[in-house]
Amino acid sequence: MRSLNEAAPANEEKHPIPQIDLLRFLTCGSVDDGKSTLIGRLLLETGAVYEDQLAALAQDSIRLGTAGKAIDPALLMDGLEDERQQGITIDVAYRYFQTDRRKFISADSPGHEQYTRNMATAASTSQLAIILVDARKGLLSQTRRHSYIASLLGIRHLVLAVNKMDLVDYSQTIFEQICTEYREFVRQLNAPAVRCLPISGLQGDNVTTLSDRMPWFQEQPLLELLEMVEVDSDASHSAFRFPVQRVSRPHAEFRGYCGTVAAGSITIGDPVLVLPGGQTSRVQSIVSFDGDLPSVSAGAAVALTLEDEIDIARGDMLVDPEQPAHFAKEFEANIVWMSPQPLIPQKSYWLKHSTRRTTGEVHSLIYRTDVNTLNRVEVPSLALNETGRCRMRTHAPLAFDPYTVNRQTGSFILVDRVTHETIAAGMIVEPETNQESSSQWGIELQSPKLQFTPSRITSGQRVARFGRPACTLLLTGLSGSGKTTIAFALEERLFALGTAVTVLDGQNLRHGISRELGFSAAERSENLRRAAEIAALFNNSGIVCIAALAAPDESTRKQAQKVIGKERVLHVHLDAPLEVCRQRDLSGRYLAADRGDIRDFPGVTANYESPTDADLVLPTHEWSVEQCVAAIEKRLVSYWNNAGQGTNGTE
Repeated sequence: MRSLNEAAPANEEKHPIPQIDLLRFLTCGSVDDGKSTLIGRLLLETGAVYEDQLAALAQDSIRLGTAGKAIDPALLMDGLEDERQQGITIDVAYRYFQTDRRKFISADSPGHEQYTRNMATAASTSQLAIILVDARKGLLSQTRRHSYIASLLGIRHLVLAVNKMDLVDYSQTIFEQICTEYREFVRQLNAPAVRCLPISGLQGDNVTTLSDRMPWFQEQPLLELLEMVEVDSDASHSAFRFPVQRVSRPHAEFRGYCGTVAAGSITIGDPVLVLPGGQTSRVQSIVSFDGDLPSVSAGAAVALTLEDEIDIARGDMLVDPEQPAHFAKEFEANIVWMSPQPLIPQKSYWLKHSTRRTTGEVHSLIYRTDVNTLNRVEVPSLALNETGRCRMRTHAPLAFDPYTVNRQTGSFILVDRVTHETIAAGMIVEPETNQESSSQWGIELQSPKLQFTPSRITSGQRVARFGRPACTLLLTGLSGSGKTTIAFALEERLFALGTAVTVLDGQNLRHGISRELGFSAAERSENLRRAAEIAALFNNSGIVCIAALAAPDESTRKQAQKVIGKERVLHVHLDAPLEVCRQRDLSGRYLAADRGDIRDFPGVTANYESPTDADLVLPTHEWSVEQCVAAIEKRLVSYWNNAGQGTNGTE
């Protein structure tokens, strides 16, 4: 192991240089786990400390005796701690250093729980997190909390640094026990790259070079890992996003839209779509401090001029028309609550998203996450430093991306409207998979330029061709009530009688058009909405559609009928007792719901609202499939007869 007096490590062995030249990482973990010592050690051994600083550090180390007669790297950070004690707010200590392979910006975040908000702030701009653990104490709540928050904030590279190995006699057994426990914990996190290292920040073991005191560890030392880790942080490959920060009009001949390119790139002549206005234009010029540029990419602060006169204001966003951002007033988000005052659902806050500020509220809290077990807990509110999933509602629509796609356009903060205190940080989740039911049903077109072109074949011509008006048979009921079985038996019966008919089965939809949806109430609602849209297309084409879905919520059933057209929907409710449905279930969904693996499961963890105005109710626990099919067929014939159409052989 190299001593502190030796020069910074030379790169005797040349490795391929990663494409990224700057890595931002943070150190976090519980109190006294050695974060300051580790950063100090990295600064010392990479030559980031001047000789006069090193001499002063050696004197202070001898005077204080915190590391015996050796140099204590943690003293390098004392200046920042003094600043904190004097009331100068530097909650996260940022340090810069570099090696021949890469530049680094490290963020030393506080370990106390009450400063979790500072840790979250540091994590929001970091690409890698070093989670420190005291080898004598093992995993603590702060270890799990910081790991979860780092994952929540999009950090996909976690490094568990088991520190103070010198105090446990460099025990391989202790290291492996801690690593095993940690890997089990992070298994559920969105952090595919997890590395574990045994280190001693004070002694320098496995920090910049491999330690001969732990010959059983032959992987990369920490610094080499930081140099070589491949982090995909190049936002220039994403779709173009340009939040407008200011409109510049120095004279009547110039109107420029100022801001920083949040993602993607733009070239003169490229088309842009303005959100929320919906107008399109092309980039006429790109003005920068150094003059006009032909093109720019993510991170560039410029002013864009457009070929057309468009009313654009601060808070609007210019995006790629081919890959527009989501645009809605309602969405789901993960939030970290940062205020001593608990979250109050429905209370109005300022919501700051990119360059736009509007009012918003936590419409409802879906669950809180237990940082120790990662279990989802139903609670009415969140307290300081707690995290959870919620449904957000804003006064004005926002143009956004999921946080996993774009950390800038997918994040927001909540600010108290009276105290101006930042009370929460939010990360928007993928709206297609977690959208609040009502928001997708009533979502507006993203561009007013979209036009609907009707078919040239009239409904009367289709009725004349098929002999009857098309309609949708909406089969609803609990899982296991017989929807799929009856739907396909009915399809077979009607097809045999010459009817143009098809089945939309809720589970089958999840193999294709709804494959990304889960089984929450919102996602079930979205599955029904998509089915309703497809059913309407089938009916418009003259085809009878049998839609078999649970549809447990009365309001969403009404919305589905509205999409299809209430006059051409026959609602058939398959009414079977819950226990009978459980006995029929061979897929294990009910057992999974009992365990909590499936949330909002109708009849188990969510209410099933039995319809009161169904056109037909069938007791499938008492009737055979054939009886049910015959009853539905009879009701369908009645519908057709009332419509004044023939039945083409169906009696």
